[in-house]
Amino acid sequence: MDLSAEFKRWKAQCLSKADLSRKGSVDEDVLEIVQLLNGQEQFFTTSSCAGRIILLDGSINGSEVQKQNCCWLLVTHKACVKDDVTVALKKAKGDAVLKFEPLVLHVQCRQLQDAQILHSVAMDSGFRNSGITVGKRGKIMLAVRSTHGLEVPLSHQGKLMVTEEYINFLLKIANQKMEENKKRIERFYHCLQYALEKETVSTTSHPKEKVNTSYIRKKKRNPAKARGKCVTEGNEKELENNDHDDPGISVTIFPEDC
Repeated sequence: MDLSAEFKRWKAQCLSKADLSRKGSVDEDVLEIVQLLNGQEQFFTTSSCAGRIILLDGSINGSEVQKQNCCWLLVTHKACVKDDVTVALKKAKGDAVLKFEPLVLHVQCRQLQDAQILHSVAMDSGFRNSGITVGKRGKIMLAVRSTHGLEVPLSHQGKLMVTEEYINFLLKIANQKMEENKKRIERFYHCLQYALEKETVSTTSHPKEKVNTSYIRKKKRNPAKARGKCVTEGNEKELENNDHDDPGISVTIFPEDC
């Protein structure tokens, strides 16, 4: 099977489909990244969310919120104010949960080395829960994810369980996380531009070496060497303070069909 031709077919098919998200369009804060990736031969995005603060009303099974059975009381991709949450909470009849969800971006990549470049960009930008998955049909997917989410129950069976002061406190944290998320998105965009320019020069000067995809060795990264010019000393310290856990590259390889 010609994977290069198959990738082109997958890309054309995906980008021609209608946007089936709740919003129906790409979020403004991530639009430039999506356009930049889709403009490259080796990438295309399959889904994205720039980050959001949401208030859900539904049932809680243990610690897992059942989204499919929830009512979305409030959704915003910007900073949230207490009055909006207070009004939305009055509609809650079940267990209301306030959540902040950071950027999630799924990108299909033509080759494993393309995914590795994008994974390095994600890690260097602060999205340290990112990972690569290789499927049975040769689909190489990169998920850009972060770890600085927030999920707090506010009511139970329609009864508010917290004070207004605590809601103010939670919104302050959620809005701070939203601001940090936007900084990481901007960092990701600039790092991506730099990586693509560097790769173009490298490809022109030297042909790519073939990568053995039978296994990937997991190793610790040297942040100073890995980030190069993409991250300043100030950003470096900021990233270390915001994310103490650095899982490194996460790759799942599924065996090809016989």
